[in-house]
Amino acid sequence: MSLSLRDVRKSYGDVEVLHGVDLVGRDGEVLAVVGANGAGKSTLIRIFSGAHEMSSGEMRIDGEPVHLRSPHDAHERGIRTVYQELSIVPGLSVTENLLMGRFPKRRSGLIDWPAAHRKAKELLDAAGFGAIEPRTIAGRLTVARQQMVEIAKALAGEVRVLVLDEPSAVLAGSDLDALFDLIRRLKARGVLVVYVSHRLAEVMELADSIVVIKDGVIIETTEPARTSEDELIRLMAGRKLEQIYPDRRDSPGETRLSVTGLSRRGEFSDVSFELRAGEIVGLFGLVGSGRSEMARCVFGAEPPTSGTGAFRSPADAISHGLAFVTEDRKRTGLVGGMTVTDNIALATMRATTKGPLIDMPGRKERVAGMIDRLSIQPARCATMPVAALSGGNQQKAVLAKWLLAEPRVLILDEPTRGVDMATRVDIYRMIDALAREGLAVLLISSDLTEVLGATDRVLVMREGRLAGELRSEGTTEDEVLAHAIGVAA
Repeated sequence: MSLSLRDVRKSYGDVEVLHGVDLVGRDGEVLAVVGANGAGKSTLIRIFSGAHEMSSGEMRIDGEPVHLRSPHDAHERGIRTVYQELSIVPGLSVTENLLMGRFPKRRSGLIDWPAAHRKAKELLDAAGFGAIEPRTIAGRLTVARQQMVEIAKALAGEVRVLVLDEPSAVLAGSDLDALFDLIRRLKARGVLVVYVSHRLAEVMELADSIVVIKDGVIIETTEPARTSEDELIRLMAGRKLEQIYPDRRDSPGETRLSVTGLSRRGEFSDVSFELRAGEIVGLFGLVGSGRSEMARCVFGAEPPTSGTGAFRSPADAISHGLAFVTEDRKRTGLVGGMTVTDNIALATMRATTKGPLIDMPGRKERVAGMIDRLSIQPARCATMPVAALSGGNQQKAVLAKWLLAEPRVLILDEPTRGVDMATRVDIYRMIDALAREGLAVLLISSDLTEVLGATDRVLVMREGRLAGELRSEGTTEDEVLAHAIGVAA
């Protein structure tokens, strides 16, 4: 299938966010779309998926003009979209999420559950994600495995165009390999894959063609052989990034967090480590390693089975100066229907109250200072719903919420997920500055380059246990991965 846009524009009220977009994708091609946060990628994806109608312009499929008025219209034409923000129903099983509305029935009209589980297993196997058990409650899966379920769900039925929005943001190792293998198989079948990602190394490896979008306009259409990661960053950011990761000076101070023999049955066991003032410690592990579960336990969100170092509750953790930026900002980081101001002020309500009343001017001033400090865009976003911000700016809002609490220990779980390179650089510099001010930082990431480049030392988890501790300087990505998969001494 060929899919093309010509002079496509999209406005929200009086504000136009796409300004005459032209692009062409062909069957059997991986078309990568790259751009900074707020460039218009999300709006473009929603037009592809039928979630938003274009204000003007033309879309053609196989040369025929079409107007997608709903996701159903797109689905009927074989267009499937997997969004960065997951739509899993956490209380239902993997099977129910995969087959919702398409369950096999018995003659009695009741659902044939054995057949349903078999069908779900077939979908997972076909996508390369056969390690997921169909009967598992989806909400108990890691974010990475929920992402896999979303991709498998999109592949049900006849797929002619697959739009993937940051599909690899939480995947690493063999899971990432499985995704790449799937994309290559789809390409061989003649499927057009629209691949939206901030991970430029992946774009250079997978894409046949690359479009760069900036400020709602396609400013460049190129191919991997005719460009470079540095050139793509320059086009996206409007400037050249001389250095991605700040230079670290390893001079840790006093111990700020000590965890000893921490265990939670079925998830992780006998985990011990320390975080010291002024230190950035990376935590890496493949899907199922228990890294995020351990962090939630330390923060008091889940009770441990044994060990010390975990707080009784999130409120207890916050009162002792611990802040936790979770990996899923949509479900556990932000309240989408609330304003940016209300979200940023959530963790510091007590600090902005006078008796029974909220100090509204004081809260507004504190939030405005944080919006300016983190360059959250658009600049006058304080009264906007936080859901209206781009993914990168939503992430900055989560960070702002916790920085207002003035923590002594900061746990960051996938802090740059779905964030463009220029914004990543800003976040790395902010983390470095916080460490230099005396914070102890635990940076959890599935990005090997990030987990080595932004930290002083790295803890590696495998199958619920700490498998190694490495100095970041002088350690290779292969060495970290070897510990994670159990082939290192």
